[in-house]
Amino acid sequence: MGVFVTEVRPRWSDMDAFGHVNHANTVTLLEEARIALLFGEAARHEAVDMASGVVVARLAVDYHTPLLFTGEDVRVEMSVRELRSASFTLDYTVRSSRAAASAVVATAETLMVPYNVKTARPRRLTDAERDFLAGWRAGVTSG
Repeated sequence: MGVFVTEVRPRWSDMDAFGHVNHANTVTLLEEARIALLFGEAARHEAVDMASGVVVARLAVDYHTPLLFTGEDVRVEMSVRELRSASFTLDYTVRSSRAAASAVVATAETLMVPYNVKTARPRRLTDAERDFLAGWRAGVTSG
């Protein structure tokens, strides 16, 4: 596996006065991509506990060029950089179009913490979650 790729579509209302996708809306696009990985793809790999609680503990976004609204999907590539017993770091590369060779408009990272909603406390990753996330570590390829 190694890199999870999904597409998200900025909305016309995501633009700021300069015609760029606003920072807060870019963060929302990252969230939509993250949901595709941590909820959708995780469920397909039987790591269903992921959907019961995981929170963002830290977020950093670096902008390389403006993300312009075109009505087209943008490509988001994600991989796991650090995998610990009670946290993991996701790296993102946002490209201006669906093409893998398109311009990188932003890179980002989120420190994610599994969370028990009932006790309102962080929790450890389950074995299924760790196995699922390990397959998305940077540099891992399927054989």
